[in-house]
Amino acid sequence: MNKFIKAYSEDGVGVIQLDRPEVLNALNRGMVEEIVAQLESFDRNELIRVIVLKGNEKAFAAGADIEEMLEETSLSLELLNPFAEWDKISLIKKPILAAVNGFALGGGFELALHCDLIIASEDAKFGFPEVKLGVLPGAGGTQFLTKVMGVRKALEWIWLGEQMTADVAHHYGVINRIVAPELVEEETMRLAHQLAKQAPISLRLIKEAVHAAADLTLLEGKLLERKNFYLAFSSEDQKEGMRAFTEKRPPSFRGR
Repeated sequence: MNKFIKAYSEDGVGVIQLDRPEVLNALNRGMVEEIVAQLESFDRNELIRVIVLKGNEKAFAAGADIEEMLEETSLSLELLNPFAEWDKISLIKKPILAAVNGFALGGGFELALHCDLIIASEDAKFGFPEVKLGVLPGAGGTQFLTKVMGVRKALEWIWLGEQMTADVAHHYGVINRIVAPELVEEETMRLAHQLAKQAPISLRLIKEAVHAAADLTLLEGKLLERKNFYLAFSSEDQKEGMRAFTEKRPPSFRGR
């Protein structure tokens, strides 16, 4: 029984809703554990093809639970290793979409950046305020933002700890789409259902190749892409997709 999230599915899309509205969905360790466990459950479920993470109308997640960290020391954090749970998110094979209303700050911003696509409301706010607390992002924020924005801009935003608007985030490629606040969930689910109709194995192989591209040389990336291209030809979906094309009908993919 989840305490900090709600989870459900509809038509091949698994939805995880962050559910600590009294603290703007601030992320404590229990919440992160529930999110990761649910992501892994959806990833194993053959009926689920795409995953959506969302908050509420006020916040996706307004940061980490500061009270939980007040008494921590370097040694206690080393022994606890709280970010090991976060690393598991990068192992999820299926597409993950973030629907962001309101604040996505600190750990909330990191959670959104762990997703593959981000759809945000016009009034969404993103940022890393950690510097104002005497610390820095610890769940991958410095790495994700640098890969997206480049060194100089990432340094500027993380050093200053300021909030960026959805327009700025979109300009730098941090988010994919901006919509009116009342349309964020609708647009995210529309996109999720569109992806759910694609070949699941293709989605998985594409995700692996694209994410790897940031860390590989061009030749290494091309070799991985080629391997995945060849691997796709082992699937029933490849046969179905090409047969449907020649027969001029919509394909019916089964993820096999």
